[in-house]
Amino acid sequence: MSKLSFAAFVVVVAISGAASAQSSDPRGACKADYDKFCAGIAPGGGKIIACLNAKRDQLSATCKAALDSRKK
Repeated sequence: MSKLSFAAFVVVVAISGAASAQSSDPRGACKADYDKFCAGIAPGGGKIIACLNAKRDQLSATCKAALDSRKK
């Protein structure tokens, strides 16, 4: 996914409101954490998920739950 596509997706998720923030989809649930901790990471190859997992102790509970749901 290109940076532009990812940015467009993030904007759509942000506009969709609080329901997305509580989703089990990490892209919605982890948007604020991505912006805070991993904004400079280019998408692809699981790099964003790896970045978020590396910062796991600093992530919101919602984001942690979404990342955990991916493992199941």
